[in-house]
Amino acid sequence: LSVGAVEHPAGGYKKLFETVEELSSPVTAHVTGRIPTWLRGSLLRCGPGLFEVGAEPFYHLFDGQALLHKFDFKEGHVTYHRRFVRTDAYVRAMTEKRIVITEFGTYAYPDPCKNIFSRFFSYFKGVEVTDNALVNVYPVGEDYYACTETNFITRINPDTLETIKQVDLCKYVSVNGATAHPHVENDGTVYNIGNCFGKNFSLAYNIIRIPPLQADKEDPMNKAEVVVQFPCSDRFKPSYVHSFGLTPNYIVFVETPVKINLLKFLSSWSLWGANYMDCFESNETMGVWLHVAEKKKGRLLNIKFRTSAFNLFHHINTYEDNGFLIVDLCTWKGFEFVYNYLYLANLRANWDEVKRQAEKAPQPEARRYVLPLNIDKADTGKNLVTLPYTTATATLRSDETIWLEPEVIFSGPRHAFEFPQINYKKYGGKPYTYTYGLGLNHFVPDRLCKLNVKTKETWVWQEPDSYPSEPIFVPHPDALEEDDGVVLSIVISPGTGPKPAYLLILNAKDMSEVARAEVEVNIPVTFHGLFKRA
Repeated sequence: LSVGAVEHPAGGYKKLFETVEELSSPVTAHVTGRIPTWLRGSLLRCGPGLFEVGAEPFYHLFDGQALLHKFDFKEGHVTYHRRFVRTDAYVRAMTEKRIVITEFGTYAYPDPCKNIFSRFFSYFKGVEVTDNALVNVYPVGEDYYACTETNFITRINPDTLETIKQVDLCKYVSVNGATAHPHVENDGTVYNIGNCFGKNFSLAYNIIRIPPLQADKEDPMNKAEVVVQFPCSDRFKPSYVHSFGLTPNYIVFVETPVKINLLKFLSSWSLWGANYMDCFESNETMGVWLHVAEKKKGRLLNIKFRTSAFNLFHHINTYEDNGFLIVDLCTWKGFEFVYNYLYLANLRANWDEVKRQAEKAPQPEARRYVLPLNIDKADTGKNLVTLPYTTATATLRSDETIWLEPEVIFSGPRHAFEFPQINYKKYGGKPYTYTYGLGLNHFVPDRLCKLNVKTKETWVWQEPDSYPSEPIFVPHPDALEEDDGVVLSIVISPGTGPKPAYLLILNAKDMSEVARAEVEVNIPVTFHGLFKRA
C-alpha cells in the first residue's frame, strides 16, 4: 500500500474537521459514471459535525457533536441528507451556548452562574455521562440506534434522520457502557460487550444479547440479557474495549494493556479541567490476554491465551477451523500510538506535526492469531497450530498458559490498514478471503484498500488530496462470489475538483471506479455506518 504514497499539504485534510450545518431537506447529488440498478437503499453514517460551541472549541476528534448522514440510492439517482442527533449533550449546548457535558477529550466547565456551593454538591449527584452518539449506527429489531461507547444510545428514524429518544442500556442490562461495534446476526440477534461491576465490586466484562423482534412485537430491548461474564485482569482497572470476535459457537474477547483508571475516573469529575482521556494509562507488562467463551452455553473456556502487548480498535473477522479459532485483528504496537492519537486534538495540528507524532508511534499491522481449543498437557513446549495455511503459532508453556505469536497479514511503512469491513452477512464469523479497509498515511486517511488475507495481495484506490472514509461493502443481490458487489465510501476532496465531497462507488473485485455522486457541501469526517437495503 506504500506505492504512490502522497505527501499531504498542511491544509487539505483539515476539511475533515470543519463545522458544518445540517440540511433542511435532502439535496440531489451529481452522478458521473453509472450507479448499478440493483443498488437501492441508504448508506447511513455517523461522525462529528460541530467542533465548537460559541467560542468554546472541542479538543478532540471524538468530541465534536454527532451528525447523522444519509446517501439514498434509487433508480440510478442519489440524494444526500444530514441532521444533527438531538442528544442531551447537543440540545443543552445549543440552549446554553456553551459546552455543558464533558466529552472524551474536552472538559465542560461548570455554569459560572451557579455559586461554589451548588457546584460542590452537584459533584455528589454522580458523573454526568455524555450521550454524544457520533460513532456508529446499528439496528435492534425494526429500530435503528446511533451510538457512542457510553451507556446511552439514541434511537433515530433512518428515513428522516430525526431523533426519536435516548435509551439508557443500564435500565435493561448490567453494563456501564457498551462498544459501538455490536455483532448483528442474520436473524437480527445483537451481541455486544461492556464493562460492569461484578461481585464484591470487582470489574468484569459482560456480553449482552438482544434477541430479534418476536411475534409479540415487544421492544427487543426489554428482553436483553447478559449471556457470559469475562473476568478482568485487574480488579480496579478495566481495559478499554472497542470490539470483540463472534463465531457461530464462540465469543472472543481480547483484553489489552490500555487501562481505564477508575479511581482517576471517579475523582476527575471533581477536578476542574479533567476528562475521560486523562483516565487512560498503560500496563504493558501484562501483555495481552485473550478470553474465549462458548456462545450457546455462556461458559468460559479455562484456557489462558497470552501474547505480547499491542493495542486494538477493530477486529477484522473471527472464525472456526478444525478445533482452532482464527482471530484477525488491526493492531497497533505500543501505548504511544493510543496516547499520541488521543492527543492529536482532532488533527488541528499541521501536517508536519501529525507526521512527527505518527513517526513516534510503532508500526501498525493487521495480524492473525490462531487459538487452539483442544489442549493436551503432553504437548507442553510444542506449537499446537497444525493448520497448513498459517505461520501463526501457539505454544503450550509449563505454567499452562498458551503463548501466541501472530502471522502478519498486512504491514506497511507508517501505513495502517484500519476500519476493516468484510462481506459480513455471508462471511462474518466464517472462513473468508477478502477485507476492505481505510489506508491511514501517518494517521491521515488517504486511500481505500482491499486485502486478500490468504495471499496478502492488495488493491488500492487513491487520488491526490482526497480523503476517503471507512469502505462499506454491499454485495450484489445475486452474488456467487465473496467479492461480487460494490464498495461505498464518502470522499472529501477540498482542493481538487469543483465539488468538495462525493460518494464513491468502487467495483469490489478490483477497486476500480464505477461511479461517483458529488455534492455542493463539505462533509466532515465520518467513523462508521451501514448500508440499509430498500
